[in-house]
Amino acid sequence: MSRDDEPQHFTPSRWRAWFILGVFVVFGSTLVWRAVDLQVFDEQFLTHQGDIRHVRTVKVPAHRGAILDRNGLPLALSAPTESVWAVPSAVLKAPDKIAKLASRLGMSTHDLKRDLERHKSRQFLYLKRQLSPYDAHQVMAVDAPGIFLQREYKRYYPAGEAAAQLIGLTNIDGKGQSGMELARNGYLSGSPGERKVVKDGRGRVVDDLDEFKAPHPGHDLKLTIDSRLQYLAYRDIKEAVLSHKAKDGIVVMLDPDNGQLLAVASYPSFNPNDRSTIDQAGMRLRAATDVMEPGSTAKPIVLSGALNKGLYTTSSIIHTKGWFQVGRLTVKDELNYGNEDFAKILQKSSNVGAAHVGLKMGPQAVWQDFRNFGFGETTGSGFPGERFGVLRDYYTWDNVETATASYGYGFAVTPLQLARAYGAIADNGELRSLRLILGKGADMHPPPQQAIKPSTAATMRQLLRGVISPEGTAERAKVPGYTVAGKTGTARKISDDGYHRNQHRALFVGMAPAKNPRLVTLVVVDAPTKGSYYGGTVAAPVFSKIMQSALRILHVPPDNPSVLTAAAESSTAGG
Repeated sequence: MSRDDEPQHFTPSRWRAWFILGVFVVFGSTLVWRAVDLQVFDEQFLTHQGDIRHVRTVKVPAHRGAILDRNGLPLALSAPTESVWAVPSAVLKAPDKIAKLASRLGMSTHDLKRDLERHKSRQFLYLKRQLSPYDAHQVMAVDAPGIFLQREYKRYYPAGEAAAQLIGLTNIDGKGQSGMELARNGYLSGSPGERKVVKDGRGRVVDDLDEFKAPHPGHDLKLTIDSRLQYLAYRDIKEAVLSHKAKDGIVVMLDPDNGQLLAVASYPSFNPNDRSTIDQAGMRLRAATDVMEPGSTAKPIVLSGALNKGLYTTSSIIHTKGWFQVGRLTVKDELNYGNEDFAKILQKSSNVGAAHVGLKMGPQAVWQDFRNFGFGETTGSGFPGERFGVLRDYYTWDNVETATASYGYGFAVTPLQLARAYGAIADNGELRSLRLILGKGADMHPPPQQAIKPSTAATMRQLLRGVISPEGTAERAKVPGYTVAGKTGTARKISDDGYHRNQHRALFVGMAPAKNPRLVTLVVVDAPTKGSYYGGTVAAPVFSKIMQSALRILHVPPDNPSVLTAAAESSTAGG
C-alpha cells in the first residue's frame, strides 16, 4: 500500500477548543448573573409579574335599594343569595364528585359534565345562580375541587301580581328591565365594590390583598302608591274581567289635590316571583301604554269648555229629535230625549246634544279644550313607555270630525290621561302632573295649569252627580254614605275594518265626595262578552266597590249620611 493510501487523522486547532469552552463559560455566567439579578436586585419585578398572572379583581355586589309604598311597606326587596361557580378543569380532575355535585345543583350528571368539558379552558363558569344560603351550603359540603360561592342578591316582590306591571322586574344580574325598576334603575342599583385577591392555579383564593373598594348601596325608592288600595283595585278589576269574560281591565286611582297616583292596576298580570308566569300581554301597564277612544267620558270635557267660554249656561236648551245629519254622518241617541239642557246631556249621555255643543264651539275650540285637559301629551308620571295618545291637529277636522270628537271618537287617550283630566274637574279646574314618586328620586313637576275656571269645575261636578241618579246612566256607581260625580262611557272598538258592532269598551270615571273630592277613580273593562257591555252596568259597579273600600281605608268621613240611614232602615225592614 502506498503512502497516499494511508488514513489521514484530523487534529483540531487548540484555539478552536478554547473558543468553544469560552462561549459556554460566558453563557453560563450570564445565566447565573441574570438569576442573581432577578432574585436579589429585581425581586419586585418578579413579584409583579407573578401577581399579574394570579391577582384577580373580584366584584363586590351592591345592595339594590328597596321600592316602598307611600306608607313604607315593601313592594320590591333584595335578599342575599349565593351563586355557585367553578373552575371547570379543576372539577374534572375529581370525576367521583361530579354525580353528587350535580344532584345538589339540581342538574343531571350528564349535563354538568358536558358543561364542564365544553368550558374547561375557562377559569370561571356559573353553575347555579341565586341559591338560598342553605342550598349553597349543601353544594359546598360535597367538597369538590374548583367549586366556589359568590354573594349576590335576588329580587323579591311582596305585592305579587297586584303591582307587577307597575313595579316591573330586574334580570338575574339585578338590572331593571321594566316598570319602575327600569325607570329608576340607576337610583336603585348603586355601584359595586372591588377587592383584589390572589388565586392559585385551580382558581382558589389563597390571599386577600389590602386593596378594597367598598360597594355603595342603591337608594330606596318611595312611591305614591298605597299597597292597600293597589291590592283592592287589582282584586276587583280581576274579578270583573273574569266574570264578564272580558279581554282585560284597568283601574287608575289618584288624589286630585296633588296628582299622586294611589293605585294603578291592570289584569291580566303575572307573578314576578315566578318567572314562568311571564308573558308579553301580562307585562304591559295598560294605563300608560294602551290608547283608546274615550267615548262618552269625553263629553264633560267638551261641555266644560263651552261653559267656561260662556257659550252656554246650565239652563241653555238644545232642541233635539233623537238624531241629526252632519255631512255623511248621522248622529243618533238611543231615544229621542226632546229638549236637552247640559244636565240632561250628561245624564242621558246624549251624542246628539254633545255634537250640537261641539259644532257651535268649532274644531279649534274643541281641540284646544282637549289640550287644556292634557290630551295629546304625557301625564308626567315618569313611567317608561307612557304614550302621548292620538290627537290630530284641528285644521284637519271638518264638521264630521268635530261632531264625533265631541262625544269621544276620532282621537285616543291613555287611561292615565283620562283620569288626570277628571282630576282637574275634581281640583277646581287645576290640571296637575301625575306623580308616582315621593321624596328623594322624584322628578321636578311644573306648576298646575288652569284648565277651566274653579266655578266651571264646581258646576261640572254638580252636573255629573246627576249621572249617578236613578235618571242617569250610572246609578250602580253609588257609594253608600258619599256623594259621587262621574261619567259612563261605552265605546265601540275599532279595527282595520272599521268599528265593531259587537265589541265594546266599558268605562266609568268618577270622584267622591262630589263637593270636595278626595279620590278620582277610573275603571275600564275591555271587550266584555258575558252579560252587559255598557259602562253603567259593567264598569260603574266596579267603581262603587273599589271606592267603598278605599274611602273607608283612608278614613274619609261620609258627606251623605242620609244614604247610610236609608240603607240601614231598608236592611232592618228586610231582616
